[in-house]
Amino acid sequence: MRDLSWKKIGSKTVYEQKWFHVRADSCLLPDGRTMEPYFVVEVPNWCNMVAVTEDEKMILVRQYRYPVDATTYELPGGVIEEGEAPERAALREMEEETGYTSNEVEYLFEVRPNPAINNNTAYFYLARNAVKTTSLNLDPYEDLDVLLFTKEEMRTLLAENKLQHGVQLGALYEAMLRLGWLKYE
Repeated sequence: MRDLSWKKIGSKTVYEQKWFHVRADSCLLPDGRTMEPYFVVEVPNWCNMVAVTEDEKMILVRQYRYPVDATTYELPGGVIEEGEAPERAALREMEEETGYTSNEVEYLFEVRPNPAINNNTAYFYLARNAVKTTSLNLDPYEDLDVLLFTKEEMRTLLAENKLQHGVQLGALYEAMLRLGWLKYE
């Protein structure tokens, strides 16, 4: 197979604020052409937890998302802090956002949410037999509801396109397959 890699020959930061950075790169393509500027959005890696209680209910959070002006159902999760292992971050985020903890965690997969312009990775885990152990410990601007759904309700949410966080859908399907809530045909 031929090498399709681009070579970065120059780069400058064009915007930098908190956790959102944009750089403009100059790239040499395999055929000798130069692509510039090629904008890269640098955002942190994040994690999500598909959490299921002892009585087989999936834990989702419901929150308003300003960019799309909608209230969404999502998996608990968030940014992985520098030096933090992805699984540890997923457990921390689950506890902070839902009050649930689990000792039965399984790695699902990792993906690149938008490799055309973003440089980050999203990590997904499945927590079984989650138990409510503490109150919520939300970030200053987080405002969310914690909801529990049966496997039938989860299948309905999927069928009715009520779960809109595109990057999380693969993890939901994979977890539901591993849990036996969905079957290959």
